[in-house]
Amino acid sequence: MKQEGNKKALSLKTLTKSNVWDIQENDIFRMLDGIDKDVEAKENIRKYVEIIKTAFLLEELKDDAALLKGKYEKMGYKITIITFDEKNKIVWAIKKRPIARVSDLSYENITHISAAKLCEVLGRNFGGGWDSLSQSVRDIIESGFDISTTTLPSNRLHKPGGMYDKKVNDGFEVLEVPKGTWTEAIFVKVKPQQEKLRLKLQPHDEDEIPEDTYNDIDEDDLEMDEPSDFNDEDLDENTYRTTFNLSEGLDEDADGLDIADENKKKGVS
Repeated sequence: MKQEGNKKALSLKTLTKSNVWDIQENDIFRMLDGIDKDVEAKENIRKYVEIIKTAFLLEELKDDAALLKGKYEKMGYKITIITFDEKNKIVWAIKKRPIARVSDLSYENITHISAAKLCEVLGRNFGGGWDSLSQSVRDIIESGFDISTTTLPSNRLHKPGGMYDKKVNDGFEVLEVPKGTWTEAIFVKVKPQQEKLRLKLQPHDEDEIPEDTYNDIDEDDLEMDEPSDFNDEDLDENTYRTTFNLSEGLDEDADGLDIADENKKKGVS
């Protein structure tokens, strides 16, 4: 699942542990060409090497002798000389890491292989089915692929109009794992890559103090003026309200009680 457009735009400074799987040895050589003129790249070469080692086997050779180079080339390595300055040159042997076993799969490379390649890798899993994989490996695979399985008698697996036909017509690759007279079918399809949404904040001046509007009066909080054209005829039983002043009555009753108490004390009836 290489993305040619992205590969052409890659450089040492944009290289990550994920997109490094999209490139080959010659792309690494191209990125390192002219590094002697790039001060920033030379200062960060250790970081770039660690990223490169995610997807490549890298060996530093003592020299570029033909015998030593031939030995590594027979093992599939490509050789290059990296020039940092006139006095500092190193010989690198680089080889793309193979993805041949389930243990080679990672979150960084799972989205950079095809469904057919994944079926090939799973097929080397000593004939084990989907459930024979560890949960961690299944999690890695399912982060990049849609997976579904079915186990049927071998003579019924390819029944016309069955699940097998439907999955194949829907673009799934299929790995068949024989289990005696039964067969497990593992259906594999690349998940569509979802674009990550990023929150874009509005730029503002760091010296600018935000205005405090907490105590500002909102238009909805303004009191409405009472209507001036009030008419007594508009009053009815639904709009008229009567209030009572209970405090006066209570005061009079209280005064009466006080007088009665004084008369009792004086013997006046």
